[in-house]
Amino acid sequence: MNANAEMLNFIYQNSQMGVTTISQLLDIVEDQEFKKHLNSQLDEYKEIHKLARQKLNENGYDEKGIGAFDKIKTYLMINMQTLTDRSASHIAEMLIIGSNMGVINAVKNLKKYHNVEQDIKNLMERLLKTEENNIQELKAFL
Repeated sequence: MNANAEMLNFIYQNSQMGVTTISQLLDIVEDQEFKKHLNSQLDEYKEIHKLARQKLNENGYDEKGIGAFDKIKTYLMINMQTLTDRSASHIAEMLIIGSNMGVINAVKNLKKYHNVEQDIKNLMERLLKTEENNIQELKAFL
């Protein structure tokens, strides 16, 4: 697989994880202000996910989404971590940890695939900026 396809698939998988995780958390969260914030994050992840899929398809690449095992693992992890603490503070902390991982992986991929097409690089930078903004905004809920 070439660098363009690899970076697009990273963006696709990362944004898919954001959509999946936040969708699950919206069923758990009770704080309305926090729920409003999560819906805003969800919209941005959906948009990035859609753009990554379009770019993959335009370039003739197959989408490599998150595997079933990872989806189940994430689902169970969220359920276990929110079993005893469903507070906005605890969930914000979980999301900050996830977004920090997203930032690290995005930066690593930008360095690894520095010669990808500019529009793909721009989409990765948008994802990186989204993750960084999420961290800053979630701090208010800690």
